[in-house]
Amino acid sequence: MRQLEVVEALVVAADSPEVVEVVESFGGRAVMTQEGHASGTDRVAEVAGRQEFSGFDWVVNLQGDEPFLPEGAAEEAVRLAQSGWDVGTAAVHVESAREWRDPSTVKVVTDDEGSALYFSRAPIPHSGGTDGGSDPTVVGGALRHIGVYAFTREALMRATALPRHPLEERERLEQLRWLAGGLRIGVAVVHGGGPGIDTEDDLLRAETILGGRRDST
Repeated sequence: MRQLEVVEALVVAADSPEVVEVVESFGGRAVMTQEGHASGTDRVAEVAGRQEFSGFDWVVNLQGDEPFLPEGAAEEAVRLAQSGWDVGTAAVHVESAREWRDPSTVKVVTDDEGSALYFSRAPIPHSGGTDGGSDPTVVGGALRHIGVYAFTREALMRATALPRHPLEERERLEQLRWLAGGLRIGVAVVHGGGPGIDTEDDLLRAETILGGRRDST
């Protein structure tokens, strides 16, 4: 992945000594965190709360299960956070009815200003037709959420201080806790990128893609 132009400090937050060792072996910066964090956002908040990082006004969470982040996704997320949203994130258009129905694909719907209304593993927006599972007009309007978040420092600390929410537990999506707590999440629609890694099949597909890239260099 190319160096992000909007990032002043790039840090890997991990609770695994092996991960820290690998990152430091190629000259990267890694920070050991506590074990048992409920989410990656909680882990990021721990690092952001340390004195050495107290001077940063915005914090970007790039999730490790998104190795093929679309170009511009992080920059657009930061732009939204700097433009008044509490949290900025990104999404791409769903490419098939199969992806739309897949519960490992997180979908998002937004209002006319691009503010998130809801995130779900279910196929949303739902079609009123009898064949909603394959309606191409629905698929064309559906968005797949990308695992990148840009927070104002205040919003990050507020998000991680909120109690777990029933919708979050039902869908297994921490963003629903933030929405229920009143945080505004801006969603930038970007293009390109590749699959996230949510299942073993996703991991195998990612390894094939990365193997092909190495062979072509």
